[in-house]
Amino acid sequence: MQPGQMAYDRAITVFSPDGRLFQVEYARVAVTRGNTTVGLKFKNGVVLMADKKIASRLVEANSVEKIFQIDEHIGAATSGLVADARVLVDFARLVSQINKVTYNEPISLDLLVKRICDYKQNYTQYGGVRPFGTALLVGGVDPTGVHLYETDPSGALSCYKAGSIGAGRTSVMELLEERFRDNMTMDEVVLLGLEGLRRATEGDLDAKAIETGIASVDKKFHRLEEEQIQGFIDRLPPPAS
Repeated sequence: MQPGQMAYDRAITVFSPDGRLFQVEYARVAVTRGNTTVGLKFKNGVVLMADKKIASRLVEANSVEKIFQIDEHIGAATSGLVADARVLVDFARLVSQINKVTYNEPISLDLLVKRICDYKQNYTQYGGVRPFGTALLVGGVDPTGVHLYETDPSGALSCYKAGSIGAGRTSVMELLEERFRDNMTMDEVVLLGLEGLRRATEGDLDAKAIETGIASVDKKFHRLEEEQIQGFIDRLPPPAS
């Protein structure tokens, strides 16, 4: 820790002399220590994938949830503190349902993600609270098209064609920069996402530990079964030596 940093390190409401909020930066570090998560847009939809990091064979894999359904047309994948993510997912579901009851139409992704980020930003400017130690990839389809957003613990948001959060983000983004292209098919982006997770974990993939959710123009948000994921894993080319 740098000399003099301690005075600005303990309170969320105090900027350091160089304009930093250290607690927000520490929350970002919590995200980088989380599971690797990937989101990719394809021609008619979006795919969200997460490595669940099953630490023991005694753990029931289906009890570990990294991808959540927010509405019929929207899903979210999380990296960081899962308990924090559940709070945000519950908030997002509430916002989505209130919009549906009030306006009799599904919420747009742009509005939903901005509401989530407003909620996260509130926790960066009041004493007695801490920032959410989680980032979300929110993807889905609405009347304006296919969307994929990344949210940050600070409340910032970005829109991506393909993105990644978590411990393996750097290696996955390098692969996506090299291989992703517009108008890929669903199968192509699933295979690319799995290849990114394999590169991030530096080992063989286990279908039980991979969670995949898909939303498309012609089908509501749904998860792939373990057998379907294993079928994609079997189609992966061998890793480069």
